[in-house]
Amino acid sequence: MIRAGIIGGAGYTAGELVRLLVNHPGADITWIHSESQAGKAVAEHHPGLVGDTDLVFTDEVNLDNIDVLFLCSAHGQSKVFWEGHPCPEGLKVIDLAQDYRDESEGYVYGLTELNRERIAAAQKVANPGCFATAIQLALLPLSKAGLLKGEISVQAITGSTGAGVKPSATTHFSWRSNNLSAYKVLTHQHLAEIRRNLGVGENLHFIPVRGDFARGIFAVAQLACELPLEQVKALYENFYASAPFTWVLSTPADLKQVVNTNKCLLSLEAHEGQLVVTSVIDNLLKGASGQAVENMNLLFGLPQTEGLQLKALAF
Repeated sequence: MIRAGIIGGAGYTAGELVRLLVNHPGADITWIHSESQAGKAVAEHHPGLVGDTDLVFTDEVNLDNIDVLFLCSAHGQSKVFWEGHPCPEGLKVIDLAQDYRDESEGYVYGLTELNRERIAAAQKVANPGCFATAIQLALLPLSKAGLLKGEISVQAITGSTGAGVKPSATTHFSWRSNNLSAYKVLTHQHLAEIRRNLGVGENLHFIPVRGDFARGIFAVAQLACELPLEQVKALYENFYASAPFTWVLSTPADLKQVVNTNKCLLSLEAHEGQLVVTSVIDNLLKGASGQAVENMNLLFGLPQTEGLQLKALAF
């Protein structure tokens, strides 16, 4: 049984991670750290876990009694954590923040569709960003085939949970409901990892949009491509043939198909030399905690799908 510890247990991604791990047949949560919630029942703070766990948050950290550590704190806090805590030899680490997505300090970038073999041999994994996951999965087959040569435009709408659990002016229901707004236009922090892994430099342009829903990412990429649509579709299907969670559809993808699942669904259209790729994921699962469990499974030699047989909502 894999013994897991979680740092930053009060956030949305940590809550989803706990939900996955308490139902995972090969893992057991040893402790969940949260300075703000120490002494409080986990299910009291994450009420969706009522009846699933009797764990209590702790403000103590013991890295010697776990096999894997999940870092779920805010961006920048992972480096701060390691400044005060030596990493025991043999401890495997999965960081859900952006601190090591440049693969510094021995971390491997944890997009399983790109780095499955490297992840399986790694000790430390940097989980991709949620926008980065949706966009890279939309374009990876083209990148590997050398077909990302011109300008690429991406727009992606994200749910409010993508902004984290801490309230802000743009996450209040009264502002978010029946509303849309662009933000960090052409400057989003996920651009660095997207451009590096796709090898496109500044030819990829990204506009993120706040949506009026809680969870999910709906991303649309547009670029010039002269190949026939059926040839492009075959390229995608071959590339993702061994990827258990990424599927190429023959019909348009929509958000409800992926909410509460670890899937990425892709749909392709071609018009007058332009290819349009739609990519949809649940930002908290395939874009965060579900992908982290995929990485844990690979690190410990388990089937990649273990504990991730989640079903989309019926309505």
